[in-house]
Parts: sequence; C-alpha cells; structure tokens
Amino acid sequence: MVKINGSLQEAAGMTVSEYLKSADFDTRRIVVEKNQMIIPKAEYDQTVLQDGDIVEIISFVGGG
Repeated sequence: MVKINGSLQEAAGMTVSEYLKSADFDTRRIVVEKNQMIIPKAEYDQTVLQDGDIVEIISFVGGG
C-alpha cells in the first residue's frame, strides 16, 4: 500500500505517471513528492511506487 495525500492506495508497482493518469490528475499543474523528495516531471515514467512510500501530490491553483 502507498499512502497518497494521507490515504492508503493500491498503487505499489505503478509508475508515478500511471498513478496520475488513473487518478485523472493534470500533470501540468502539480508537483509530486515521494518520501519527502520532489520527483522531477521527467522522471514520472521511471519512478515506481513501492509499498510503504508516502506520496504528496500538490496542485497549483491560479487566482487573483
């Protein structure tokens, strides 16, 4: 199980890209942190989520 934004998910074995697509995130407006390290967007396809990982997905919202 992977803890994503405080909730346990069955995402172990998925890449960051696969998870984001399955959860319908817009990758242009987010930052992904895995185990307190920011994952560069260029590494989403190669970064595999493992049991016990803690992931935070932060969305940017524009406004004025």
